[in-house]
Amino acid sequence: MQYFFVALSLSVSGLFAGEINSLTKAEEKAGWQLLFEGKDLNTHWRNIGQKEVSGKGWVIEKGVLVKQEGKAAGNLLTRRTWTDYEFAWEWKLGPKGNNGVKYMVLEKRGAIGHEYQMIDDRHWQQKPMSQTGTFYVVLPREVKLTEPVRIDKWNQSRIKVQGKKVEHWLNGQKILTYSLGGDRVLAGVAKSKFKKFPGFGKKVTGHILLTDHKDRCEFRNLKIREIK
Repeated sequence: MQYFFVALSLSVSGLFAGEINSLTKAEEKAGWQLLFEGKDLNTHWRNIGQKEVSGKGWVIEKGVLVKQEGKAAGNLLTRRTWTDYEFAWEWKLGPKGNNGVKYMVLEKRGAIGHEYQMIDDRHWQQKPMSQTGTFYVVLPREVKLTEPVRIDKWNQSRIKVQGKKVEHWLNGQKILTYSLGGDRVLAGVAKSKFKKFPGFGKKVTGHILLTDHKDRCEFRNLKIREIK
């Protein structure tokens, strides 16, 4: 019970406190680990289908991981897979920017996974299932945002996968909850481009993926907590 309290309190307010790309003692006690220390990208990531990060479009600028605008980078894949976990990160896009984080990615089917959309909602005026924080083209946000997506400022996001339950969070607000393999998910998949992938929408152990999109996108404080 004590462990649960520590993890919960961190997930609400303490995940992004302190120096960037670092863990507090409380985070370490709760089981969090960094997926980017601000220097070496190859420790935890590689380009999909490769052994290392070879894409020139990924660079590190003052401890921040940057997908450069217009430069081929290749999708980044975690070196290990995850089953039940909480993944947190900070990200920044400029005006008109578009990117995303995918999870439950099976490398054998390519860069396909459940995508947490990251986009300048105000510019693109996306359909409900293509806005920031949605399960891209499958499920929309369930609540109205308490504040708009921050442009040219840091946003804080989390994905929690535990059993069949998945949660999407944005800037401290839970914006989507769904059940893997549930009727609502499978109905959404059936109407989407993902219907051709057998088992999509159901629980799998897989990688986390940072998308190679044409726009500049910045990442920092990428961290994960395995739920056992």
